[in-house]
Amino acid sequence: MGLVLLAIGAFLVVLAPLLRFPVAGRLVQAPSDQYNIIKLTAENAQYFSIADLKVLNANLDVTVTVRGDVSQAKDDHVVWDQFQATNDVTNNRPGIDFFEFRSAFNKYDGTGVTCCGVNVNKTPVTIEGQVFLFPFGVEKKTYKVFNPVTKQAYDAEFAGEEVIEGLDVYKFRVKVPPTVTETLTAPASVLGMDEPGDIQVSRVYEATITYWVDPITGLPVKQQQERREMLRTADGVDRMPALIGTFTYTPETVRDLVSTARTNADQIRLITTTLPLSSLILGLIALVAGFVFLRGASRGAR
Repeated sequence: MGLVLLAIGAFLVVLAPLLRFPVAGRLVQAPSDQYNIIKLTAENAQYFSIADLKVLNANLDVTVTVRGDVSQAKDDHVVWDQFQATNDVTNNRPGIDFFEFRSAFNKYDGTGVTCCGVNVNKTPVTIEGQVFLFPFGVEKKTYKVFNPVTKQAYDAEFAGEEVIEGLDVYKFRVKVPPTVTETLTAPASVLGMDEPGDIQVSRVYEATITYWVDPITGLPVKQQQERREMLRTADGVDRMPALIGTFTYTPETVRDLVSTARTNADQIRLITTTLPLSSLILGLIALVAGFVFLRGASRGAR
């Protein structure tokens, strides 16, 4: 019996670091069957209405649906599709803008992978940096984060710690410099110019994006996008807004994401801490019991 206890104890002690490092490292991963809906609002925003050929002031709401493509989840990556719809609440105009983003990223650290037909509005892209998630076990450092609007990655700098809905989070801030995202043709008169006919204009996007991230799961539980998109003519003059507004996760979305972060964090703690520690403690107890049993048996034999 003593030898059995010693063998079990040795096994559990050896198993503990294996559970903590290689095993846990493979079990903690982003899901391939992801499905969630995120909502944002922007009060007192401005946007150029194509239907009216003028700038409207409005409260906007945005619905982002994220769905995992399980059939394309292979090896170390997952594929998530995002569909975004923007509605003008003030003027009762649904669907003023639509946006699609197909992404692939490493399921263990959240970094982008260029495969599986990744694209933005059907245009192929090369993805780098974090996509939907920060790494598990977020550090207080700068990360590269992919922006699907400009199709580029930018530095997300650590900007402090805060508490969101009772959850301790890290804050990161991304500054996107003015970037041309598309070239359009518009009547010069609409842009307030005296020239006849149509002219080409550039849509120039710049933004400050703030993420509040759960450091255990890497899940952003809140996001704010301060967006400024202008219609700029070839002479470098910003003629009118294409879209100006501050978009923020709704309180309901924040609460849902905080709840998800807490649940996922509990699972991660179970895998990375509770199980390895339990294995170590039980192993040590078994070793001690084995030694005691053998020592007692040895004395009895005398």
